Amino acid sequence: MKIYLTAIIQSKEEYRTEVMEVLQNMVKETRKEEANESYILHQGIEDKNQFVFYEIWKNKEGLALHNQQSYIETFGALVDEKLQEKPQIFLTTII
Repeated sequence: MKIYLTAIIQSKEEYRTEVMEVLQNMVKETRKEEANESYILHQGIEDKNQFVFYEIWKNKEGLALHNQQSYIETFGALVDEKLQEKPQIFLTTII
């Protein structure tokens, strides 16, 4: 079953550029993953510190493997210090 994931990330103003660079690297690397069908990063128009991922995964196993990658761990290291709050993650399926 395909998994549709939306993640909302809110960076702290002073770390926006650094966070965006890490997120852009995640896009570059994730698009190489076999289980990934779509991995799109958006930035807020009114709030430049807000980033939104829209992702499509072939299955939950592929998503689990993705979450073990070094570039995802690099992002995880930013969460406590450089984000305003923990990312909001929504896992969905089409109905």
